[in-house]
Amino acid sequence: MRSGAAIRVCQKIFRCVFSSFGGRVDEGQPERWTERCSLEEHLGPHAETLADAEAEAEARAEALLELCQKRHFLSGAPPQLSRDSLLSGCHPGFGPLGVELRKNLAAEWWSSMAAFREQVFAVDALHHQPGPTPPADTAFEFVSAETLREILQDKDMSKEQLVACLENLVKTSGKLRKNLLHGALEHYVNCLDLVNRRLPYGLAQIGVCFHPVSDTEQILNGVKRIGEKTEASLVWFTSPRTSSQWLDFWLRHRLLWWRKFAMSPSNFSSSDCQDEEGRKGSRLYYNFPWGKEPIETLWHLGDQELLLMYPENTSKLHGRDGRKNVVPSVLSVNGDLDSGVLAYLHDSLQLADNSFARKNTLHRKVCQGLFNELLENGISVWPGYQDTVHSSMEQLYSRYDEMSVLFTILITETTLENGLVHLRSRDTTMKEMIHIAKLKDFLTKYISTAKNV
Repeated sequence: MRSGAAIRVCQKIFRCVFSSFGGRVDEGQPERWTERCSLEEHLGPHAETLADAEAEAEARAEALLELCQKRHFLSGAPPQLSRDSLLSGCHPGFGPLGVELRKNLAAEWWSSMAAFREQVFAVDALHHQPGPTPPADTAFEFVSAETLREILQDKDMSKEQLVACLENLVKTSGKLRKNLLHGALEHYVNCLDLVNRRLPYGLAQIGVCFHPVSDTEQILNGVKRIGEKTEASLVWFTSPRTSSQWLDFWLRHRLLWWRKFAMSPSNFSSSDCQDEEGRKGSRLYYNFPWGKEPIETLWHLGDQELLLMYPENTSKLHGRDGRKNVVPSVLSVNGDLDSGVLAYLHDSLQLADNSFARKNTLHRKVCQGLFNELLENGISVWPGYQDTVHSSMEQLYSRYDEMSVLFTILITETTLENGLVHLRSRDTTMKEMIHIAKLKDFLTKYISTAKNV
């Protein structure tokens, strides 16, 4: 299934699965202690209410995860399967239905960003980047366990020699990729000939990336867990003259794309951001029940990334901007497909809540309001809406006829839209449509006429 309908089908499957799971599931997480204390100071007597709401959200979140695991959207079980583990990419993985939804999401991304754009080309890169690693780099080093074991078991080396040997091994072993940017930059020069060196053009790639998980419990002293995420990346090379316009274009495009498949589009939003080096960009968020989480990031990287990768000869980096030869600015559009899957699953679940629980609540309020209005005008009413025994309409009509109920009022889904109700007469068994605002006057007039006969 490689179409927009494919994602909607998966969402409908998810909503059907949750049709018996009443209410909106607000998955929450306790705040940090300092933040919590600050909130309690400001909220005062309402802090207890906040605590109860958080406890309820946490309980419902656990129920949601359990149901996702049971219905094969997610794999694993608590404590490995949790909200934090899903967001950090340090979880057992998606189940068969979750994998299918992610595959459909990736296919739609590729169709939108690469397949139908002449100036975008597909590339691929190694998960392992060979070569020396800068000291400040936080990427995971790829070291052979056998080589490391041999070095540690060599008793002839002194402590200084052992440290030097290990440092050299780490520096030359390479690293696992944290994102897909490096692979695209490596293909820039070769792919430039495909467009006759004309700017702009882009390189697209989908793949798994690795990152240290800092918000989980460390396994050993200084050793952190490895998080994995499936990312979709477009690296766009454009003239510095038009780079800002292109950044705005891709921001609008990506926000509309995420909203296109959503049942609650307003939950997707964007905001500006800036990194430690002062480079500007934008982040796209999904508003989960516990708060906003990023699902895609756009960066304006300038030309520094290319110049660092090709320091020996900048002339081969030149692309054509009209009649000028320029070193292009690099725009990075990087989406997290795993977080996108979670966003659409929650979006589908909210639809089940909005279309079922909310309508039931409105129906009950309409019935209660009509019940009170008729009683206030001296009309005896039987509160049939409080009956919890499931019966067919014919069984209900027969029952109310036996109870000598003169008229039966039926409120349906269309009542919420146009205000019309079904009015059935016991004597004639005929049903007619009447507006709910005219119901009281009709019954009062009928009763008055009957008294005069």
